[in-house]
Amino acid sequence: MHCLPRFLLLAGVALGVAVLAPAKTLIQAGSFIDGRSEAPRKAVTIVVEGDRITDIADGYAVPAASDVVVDLRNATVLPGLIDCHVHLTDEQSPKSYTERFYLNAPDYAYRSTAFARRTLLAGFTTVRDLGGWGGVNLSLRKAIADGWVVGPRVFTAGVPIGSTGGHTDRTTGLSDELQAKLGQPESVINGPDEARKAVRTRFKQGVDVIKIMPSGGVLSMESSGDNPQLDDDELRAIVATAHEYGLKVAAHAHGAEAIRRAVIAGVDSIEHGTFMTDEDIALMKEHGTYYVPTISAGRFVAEKAKIDGYFPPVVQAKAAAIGPLIQQTFARAYKAGVKIALGTDQGVAPHGENAREFVFMVEAGMPPMKAIQAGTIEGAKLIGRDKDFGSIEKGKLADIVAVPGDPLADITLMTKVSFVMKAGVIYKQ
Repeated sequence: MHCLPRFLLLAGVALGVAVLAPAKTLIQAGSFIDGRSEAPRKAVTIVVEGDRITDIADGYAVPAASDVVVDLRNATVLPGLIDCHVHLTDEQSPKSYTERFYLNAPDYAYRSTAFARRTLLAGFTTVRDLGGWGGVNLSLRKAIADGWVVGPRVFTAGVPIGSTGGHTDRTTGLSDELQAKLGQPESVINGPDEARKAVRTRFKQGVDVIKIMPSGGVLSMESSGDNPQLDDDELRAIVATAHEYGLKVAAHAHGAEAIRRAVIAGVDSIEHGTFMTDEDIALMKEHGTYYVPTISAGRFVAEKAKIDGYFPPVVQAKAAAIGPLIQQTFARAYKAGVKIALGTDQGVAPHGENAREFVFMVEAGMPPMKAIQAGTIEGAKLIGRDKDFGSIEKGKLADIVAVPGDPLADITLMTKVSFVMKAGVIYKQ
């Protein structure tokens, strides 16, 4: 039912015509985790009108005749979950290294709609998509926002930024003839002038965040997974320009030197962070830099590295060396007090399995409530939208999910989301 303008409501009263009040949705929560508090509340009613939360009251409110009641008295209700590192346009498989020679952007676009739907139905109402190709992630963001595709709210980086021969140079490993014909990819910069231009180009394209590759990575075809690949002047140019344009910077970095350079340059988050040292940790705390661990990706590539032929040999070696370490790094960073936001790097591991990250974080020593906060309010803070979502509070967007039982007693329940509402619309019940 649409909300009637005030003048029509007054006219209806004056003429003696019955005018129905707009319906409210009353969510009856048996247990309620708001995303900020350190303990849950019991027996709470959350009132949703339109796309916003308008009230939160103790007890189960008596509904009006026009109200919609959602009975979650046997469940735990939480804020919509946030994954700060996904790639919605692809999903890793043994075919990934050959598919790009015969698939076109529309092929990836159609796949992305299925990946987006899986992600939302897993309870993730907001994601940061940290890099894709052919404009697909930008178009997917728009299609979801316009209601053509079912998926989470997307904040995207468009095409990531790296260096020649580095983690984002998609021509590495190709024949000399192909490299010559393809030329310098749009993801590649060399020097601070090209760095500034790359940021401005992405701003023009409408990205929400800048993604950079200051170190080597696992799944690309260069031999090193951790060497520094952007110089200090390039990093300073990227970060300064991005911040001037109101964009945050997410830095893929496995190697300690790359992490150090990126943090000093002022990036907003370090993704992966595998080989971070105590010095890196101290710098991150000093600068207030977020850490997005992506344990899910590390576990996935470590497992697949045991299967000969799943990855090319150069990738297999890096996956075996780097993958098993990320969870250990996360444990050190958490104990040291680094700010942490949940991120999975899904698109490496399968979309829709994002909530396994909660399990991995708790395995590594993070209390369940802190893990839930990392996947809700801390993610919203990193994105810069914690006034709109990330917790269940009056005035915020009605991003609300539920799990059957108590996730503080059994964190695996986060993988069994039974109710999903995004911006007041129910997608799963």
